Amino acid sequence: MALPIKFIATDMDGTLLNDVNELPHDFLDVFNALDARDILFAAASGRQYFTLLKMFESIKDKILFIAENGTLVMYQGKELYSATIPKTETDTIINTVRNIEHTHIVLCGKKSAYTETKDKQAQQEIMKYCHQIMFVDNLLDVDDEVIKISVLNFNGTEEHVYPFVAPLFSDTHQVVVSGKTWLDFMDKQASKGQAIKAMRDQFGFTFENSMSFGDFFNDIEMLNETYFSYAMSNAHPEIKKLARFMAPSNNEQGVVTVIKQQVLQCHE
Repeated sequence: MALPIKFIATDMDGTLLNDVNELPHDFLDVFNALDARDILFAAASGRQYFTLLKMFESIKDKILFIAENGTLVMYQGKELYSATIPKTETDTIINTVRNIEHTHIVLCGKKSAYTETKDKQAQQEIMKYCHQIMFVDNLLDVDDEVIKISVLNFNGTEEHVYPFVAPLFSDTHQVVVSGKTWLDFMDKQASKGQAIKAMRDQFGFTFENSMSFGDFFNDIEMLNETYFSYAMSNAHPEIKKLARFMAPSNNEQGVVTVIKQQVLQCHE
C-alpha cells in the first residue's frame, strides 16, 4: 500500500540534485504523477528564490518554493511567508564576519542578493546559488529587506567560521552550517521546518502525511516537522542519526527512487 502522503519537501544540493547540479532524469514525470494525485511538492533550499524559479521554470506555478533556508516561501508568484533581519543586526553580523580571513559575505534580500567580494572564484560560487545578484562596494549601504546572510569559506565553514560566530550570535539568531563551504545567519525562529509548519493549514497537510529529504544541518528542522523524514546516504552523520528513514544518495537519484517506490509505487 502506498504511503498516504499529501506533502513532500526536498532539499536541493546534495539531495535532489546530483554532484554536478542536475535534476534526476525523470524528475518531471515523477512531479507530474504527484501533481495528478494532489500531492504538494516543495523545493526547500538555501538557494535564492530566483534561482529556484529558473530551475523549475516549466512547473513554476505548481511547485511550492521554500527558499533561502525557509526565510521566504513563494507560491504562484506570491509571498506566503518571510522572516526578515533588522538592519542594525545585519550590520553587526557583516562587521563581525569581515574580520574572518578568506571569508565572503552574501546579503540575501527579497529583491536581490548582494556581495562586495572581488574574488572571482567566490563570485562564481555565489552565482551558482544566486541568479539575481548585485555586486556592491559596501554591504552596509544596501537598501532591501534582508532575509538571510550567507557566508562562504572554501576552507570549510564548520571549522573556520562557525566556532568564531556561534558564541556571538547563536542566542539571538539561527546560525547554521548549511554546506561544507557555507554558513547562514537567519532570524532566530526561521528554518525550513518553521516554513513548513506555517504552510500546513494553508495547504491542508499534517505532520503525519508529510515527507522530507535532506543531507545537512540546515535540514534538521524540516526533517523534524515531517513524519516520513529521509536522510540521504551521503548525508552528514548527524543527519543520518536524526532522520527516521534512509534514502539512496543524491547521485543515485535517491529522492525520486523513494517517491516512486513508497508514494507512487512504481518499481523499475
